Amino acid sequence: MDTKYYEVAGHQFQVTGEEKDLALMKNYEPFALAPARVRPASVFALAIAEGASVDYTEELRQSEECEEIVCGYVQRAAERLPVFEFCWTGQTAGWLVCSPDYSQGQLTLTGHTRQMAIDNALMVLFALATARKNTALFHASAVSHDGVAYLFLGKSGTGKSTHARLWLQYIGGCMLVNDDNPVVRIADDGRATVYGSPWSGKTPCYKNVSFPLGGIVMLSQASHNRIRRLDGLEAYAVLVPSISGKRWDAAIADGLHATENALASHVPAWHLACRPDEEAARLCETTISNSTFPPF
Repeated sequence: MDTKYYEVAGHQFQVTGEEKDLALMKNYEPFALAPARVRPASVFALAIAEGASVDYTEELRQSEECEEIVCGYVQRAAERLPVFEFCWTGQTAGWLVCSPDYSQGQLTLTGHTRQMAIDNALMVLFALATARKNTALFHASAVSHDGVAYLFLGKSGTGKSTHARLWLQYIGGCMLVNDDNPVVRIADDGRATVYGSPWSGKTPCYKNVSFPLGGIVMLSQASHNRIRRLDGLEAYAVLVPSISGKRWDAAIADGLHATENALASHVPAWHLACRPDEEAARLCETTISNSTFPPF
């Protein structure tokens, strides 16, 4: 068994497993830590191994295309431990059993789509272990322009990736930060920063970069291009479904609420009804790049 260390959005974590499994983590290499940079305490630790199936009580099931995640719990001794089962094309890839505070995780692999199970386990642990640390894992596309990052939100199929590509195509000085799961962290002074992550959906974009968050855009498909500024309550409402978290856990829900409230109060947000064309990208960029930040 070997152990490797990584850092995403300033949060360090460790992964222990066999060489064949750690070798699958190519998308984590930009986030790998040299031994001299490892701090004494990690946000969480994941141990990977093969073993018997895990029996648990199901709480919630979430499906998207060929992928399914089932949340539940298992009672061990005096503790009720969270469990996540990861399935791909109808077959179980693995079970993640977590400590109550999500600082420890044990991933049991079945041998089916090992990389998918490892990625999902680490993404789940990261989202839950950092939820009370002013950090949010978004389901969004993120681009940077002139040293500032912008998030594009929306339901699956809305066109987040398409709109990001339009910025890259038509607006100079743009870079794709992440195309599925960027991380936002709020500093002690209240300022929000967008970070790249090892999780980027179907687009291989694993960049260890960070930029100040300049704005958030909720997208919807339309036959026209029109953009409007959202007030604080509207902004909060569009943030909640775009942030990963186990909201029936009170401590996690409280942590996410604090982050969402800070973002809605201090980061400009818009709704863009748009076509997938150059005009939409230019309208969006011109509008949001000229916005001002509310005071912190």
